[in-house]
Amino acid sequence: MKGKALLWFVLVFVRSVTGQISYMMPEEMQKGSLIGNIAQDLGLETKRFISGKARIYTRDSGEFIELNRDRGVLLVKDRIDREALCKQMMPCALHFQIILENPMEFYTVTVQITDINDNAPNFEKERIDFKISESAVIGAKFVLERAVDLDVGINDLHRYELKPTDNFALKVHNNADQKKNVEMVLQKPLDREKQDEIALVLTAFDGGEPQMSGTMVIVITVLDANDNAPVFTQQIYKATVIENSSKGTVVATVTASDADQGSNGRITYSITNTLDDVKKVFEINKETGEVTLMGNIDFEESHDFQINLRASDDGGLTDSCKLIVDVQDVNDNIPEINIMSKSNMISEDAKLNTVVTMINVEDKDTGNNGKVQCFLENSIPFMLKPSSNSFYSLLTDSDLEREITSEYNITVTCSDEGVPSLSSSVSLTLQISDVNDNTPVFERSLYEAYIVENNTPGLSIFTVKATDADWNQNARVSYILEDSSVNGVPVSSYVSVSADSGVIHAVRSFDYEQIKDFQFLVKAQDGGSPPLSSNVTVKILIQDQNDNPPQVLYPVQIGGSVLAEMVPRSADVGYLVTKVVAVDVDSGQNAWLSYKLQKSTDRALFEVGLQNGEIRTIRQVTDKDAVKQRLTVIVEDNGQPSRSATVIVNVAVADSFPEVLSEFTDFTHDKEYNDNLTFYLVLALAVVSFLFITCLVVIISVKIYRWRQSRILYQSSLPVIPYYPPRYSDTLGTGTLPHVYNYEVCRTTDSRKSDCKFGRAGSQSILIMDPSSTGTMQRIQNERSILDEPDSPIEVRIQLMAAVDQGVHN
Repeated sequence: MKGKALLWFVLVFVRSVTGQISYMMPEEMQKGSLIGNIAQDLGLETKRFISGKARIYTRDSGEFIELNRDRGVLLVKDRIDREALCKQMMPCALHFQIILENPMEFYTVTVQITDINDNAPNFEKERIDFKISESAVIGAKFVLERAVDLDVGINDLHRYELKPTDNFALKVHNNADQKKNVEMVLQKPLDREKQDEIALVLTAFDGGEPQMSGTMVIVITVLDANDNAPVFTQQIYKATVIENSSKGTVVATVTASDADQGSNGRITYSITNTLDDVKKVFEINKETGEVTLMGNIDFEESHDFQINLRASDDGGLTDSCKLIVDVQDVNDNIPEINIMSKSNMISEDAKLNTVVTMINVEDKDTGNNGKVQCFLENSIPFMLKPSSNSFYSLLTDSDLEREITSEYNITVTCSDEGVPSLSSSVSLTLQISDVNDNTPVFERSLYEAYIVENNTPGLSIFTVKATDADWNQNARVSYILEDSSVNGVPVSSYVSVSADSGVIHAVRSFDYEQIKDFQFLVKAQDGGSPPLSSNVTVKILIQDQNDNPPQVLYPVQIGGSVLAEMVPRSADVGYLVTKVVAVDVDSGQNAWLSYKLQKSTDRALFEVGLQNGEIRTIRQVTDKDAVKQRLTVIVEDNGQPSRSATVIVNVAVADSFPEVLSEFTDFTHDKEYNDNLTFYLVLALAVVSFLFITCLVVIISVKIYRWRQSRILYQSSLPVIPYYPPRYSDTLGTGTLPHVYNYEVCRTTDSRKSDCKFGRAGSQSILIMDPSSTGTMQRIQNERSILDEPDSPIEVRIQLMAAVDQGVHN
């Protein structure tokens, strides 16, 4: 209401200046196309549009037309589709007003949109289906779907065309609304048997330039009409049937055809005989036309049959024919085989011509049709022997072997001499019982197995396997270790065999160095009665392990003695000092030895051959080289892991034996210096110190005790009775002990190693204990000059003397 009031207000106060102008333009013009010069057509100047702020006022057309103020023209603002804008309405126009201000004035503008041929005729469906009976009359009409063209005028739908026109014609007529109705008129009868489906194409054309069209496919299905009667392929059919044929035997098949379709072409067969017994003997399948037996036929009763047949469709149309059946007299009785007695099992050691079973054969026919011959179908070690009229015996024809064939399926066939011959057969199954006639057979004629020495007792070495071609208990194999000896020892102390599985186990741990291989016999024995057996030789090969270290043969290591190799100081480079000889009781690479110099007094002076163990000088010997040379050689084998042994080689670098003797006097002590000596030295010093302190404490305690006793006796009036300890003697009245205890402490000057020597009491000689020797030696004190040498130990002798004087009490 407010908008209407404002518009009324404007219309009242504007200058009464009105005008109307019309334009015409085709649809689908491009954006920006010129419609008309509105300023010129209204008689206004262009600047008036600018000053008056000219604009377009419309409710529904402003989106298609725009005003250019600067030029005073109307332009296409957006694509204009007449069909979308006005559909089928004519004329189609856009109405709007041009409004100017200062002073206010407006002009009405009409733009008429003309149609162009931009739409082709179009059917709603691309295909339409009709079902028309072939009995349809000429002139029958069928209304078709009309096409639609969105264009108008001359561009609208103009005409229709139908192809092909063999059976149908097209009829078009106008309705009251000026729309064309399209009909399809039958002008030629339809025949489904010739053509059951017809395809037509309806085309609609418009009147525009260029001309446009649309199509629709018309599919006509021709429905059947019952205009054809059934027709048999033959008027007389002939067939032959054998007497005594079983019920359901197909005698013949008759066939009729009907050109119609559906129920009009569905044929039903029937027998039309009434006075005879044909319907009791034969029957016909209503759908397939098969004539089958439903009763017995005997040639002696009837030689032939004449059957009247009829074919009818569902429309009531019929056709008839005859079937003549000849009955053929044939050998219609087969031989009958009866097994009188039989055995289901026979031993494989049965003798030739052993009777297995008896057979009786009968044929109810006579003449040649009743003469019977029997035979075995398969090639088997049996034969049939006629024993009397109609009796046969089944006998063994060759030796039986259950291991080859354990069961026979015997088929006995008997045929008569009729034409055609009839035969029958019977099958029986015969089991061959086993006889223990096969010995166990090992898989190999000789078994060889390897086992690594130092094995665990009870270790499974390998398995022997024997098979027996017999069956059941006769084929059950047990394994037994045959009694034999290896190096005078029963083989059972080396190996054992499992009776059931044939697994051979090691009873003991083997040592390759003691025994390298041995062999024995294993017997395979079956469970038959009597049992059969066979033997096989088993050879066990012991494989070496690196379980023995090398043994040094030279130089010989003798405890307590010093063996030294002499090398003159004039020896040249490569001088052969000695050769370390070692052996390894292992074999193979475990016995390959290599020699290495582990320790040496002077490594720059000697070398050891890696393979031969030869010790040679590697430089010229000089006067500065020490006389005493100590070499430690390690001998290693090539096993995994490697094992080794060491040997100490003493070498004296000197030109004369006295020089060597003076230098090697105390050499034996140096030989046993090792890391453990320090421990023993400290232990000995601790023991000696403990004994020394204990002796002092005991002596002082005894002195004090005796002094106190003497004081008590002195103060009393009791007589004094002196007490003497055991082994005490008052020698020369001095009161001293008769024994002298010597403690000798020795230290070396070259290392932390030390030695202790203890002397026996009351002795005029010194007892020296050498840990490297097996006995003792006594050295007279006058030989102490040897200790004065620089390499000799420093001797400290402590003498403890104690005396108890009986006369001294204070």
